[in-house]
Amino acid sequence: MATCKHPRVQIVSREEDSEFVECMECGDIFESSEFKDMTIEDTNLSEES
Repeated sequence: MATCKHPRVQIVSREEDSEFVECMECGDIFESSEFKDMTIEDTNLSEES
């Protein structure tokens, strides 16, 4: 099964120091800081290829 790269997300909740986003494609909900980490990892992987 291919993993979703979360091309489109929307903010679903904000707390004091965190923000939660939902992927419009697969429905996963995660903290926006995790999403930034995922984006960096994807970029690093594609640069190594």
